[in-house]
Amino acid sequence: MSNRLKLSIAAVAVSAMAYGAMAPAQAKVEGDTITFGVAVSLTGRYAVNGKHTKNGYDLAVKLINEKGGVTVGGKKYKLAVKYYDDESTAARATQLAERLIQQDKIKFVLGPYSSGMTKAVAPVMEKYKIPMVEGNGASRSIFNQGFRYTFAVLSTSEQYLKSAVDLAAEVAKKEGRDLSSVRIAIGVRNDPFSLDIGAGVREDAARYGMKVVIDEKFPKDVTDMTSFLTKVKALKPDVLVVSAHTVGGAVFVRQMNEQKVSAPMVAMTHCESAKVTDTKIFGNASEGILCAGQWAPELAYKDNIFGTAMDYTNTFEKTYGYVPPYQAAESTAAVMVYADAIQRANSFDTEKVRDALASTDMQTFYGNILFAKSGQNIAKPMILRQVQDGKYRLVAPTAWADSELNYPRMTQ
Repeated sequence: MSNRLKLSIAAVAVSAMAYGAMAPAQAKVEGDTITFGVAVSLTGRYAVNGKHTKNGYDLAVKLINEKGGVTVGGKKYKLAVKYYDDESTAARATQLAERLIQQDKIKFVLGPYSSGMTKAVAPVMEKYKIPMVEGNGASRSIFNQGFRYTFAVLSTSEQYLKSAVDLAAEVAKKEGRDLSSVRIAIGVRNDPFSLDIGAGVREDAARYGMKVVIDEKFPKDVTDMTSFLTKVKALKPDVLVVSAHTVGGAVFVRQMNEQKVSAPMVAMTHCESAKVTDTKIFGNASEGILCAGQWAPELAYKDNIFGTAMDYTNTFEKTYGYVPPYQAAESTAAVMVYADAIQRANSFDTEKVRDALASTDMQTFYGNILFAKSGQNIAKPMILRQVQDGKYRLVAPTAWADSELNYPRMTQ
């Protein structure tokens, strides 16, 4: 075979591949079943939350099927999910996303667990023009790259402590204070997720005209916050916000108590994983702290599949034997949004389904869903639960709260 002929054949092959990647595809439908595909962490460091993610997906499929499934072209279809284990590694997640699309011919994809895995998989979705709905990748870096096929039902990272700034503004207005008098101290771990949170707080503070008086970055292996807390004690901010993951969160609560430092309003992330309400570890040091979260069973959201957030909680607990964490709830919501879009598109054409996803405007037990052009949900605020008498109480956003805010937080 001549070199010229070899080159011509190669060119045809490349053109065919490019066309296949660009053309709208039909989802995998066998008989009366629509099959979703997902690579999720069933082993490795994300295995626990990967299990929550899978349970959330499976419960949604079960309930939607029991309610009659999805109607397309006047015919009822059941849902199913094909799983692969990404082993908590980005390279494996990417490989399996390719396998789902290329070998298994699955054209509707659900998201993996974690921002890292989602960032790895999103370019594959873009390459093949396959819609993906996810609930566990919060980093806003996923959504500033112009992707058109990735949709997230959860609040993204820059929104994690937005509710704290909004609540501070609400309190200041009630007190008759000028918002420009509100002073904020920020402490975040030096990693992409926490840096996004810090950037979001700065943006929200600027929106209200509030002043950031401390803006500190902790090392990834932070074990001492003495310097930061000394500044807080000296400058006496109105609002103190911290995001330092599990280990850093525990350090913050312990040292804030030891050094007798506080502020009228203290908000942080990772309360649950840091076990801040464990009196054997912290005593009552966490009392009055505001804890950011994606979702809580006490919320008043509802839908026609699960009912209220508490109804969902009861169904999940009955099925799996434990109270659903937010990772499970947001995963369930992702399937609900996908099913709704397929039904509204009335088609298995991936481009039509993508467009239907882009126009989503609905309420689920997990919250309101409305996607920005970049794919993130802009309708569901983060919640704040305050530690009151050692229990988490939902206090913000005020419209969805079931408990009153204890303010100001008493200093230790």
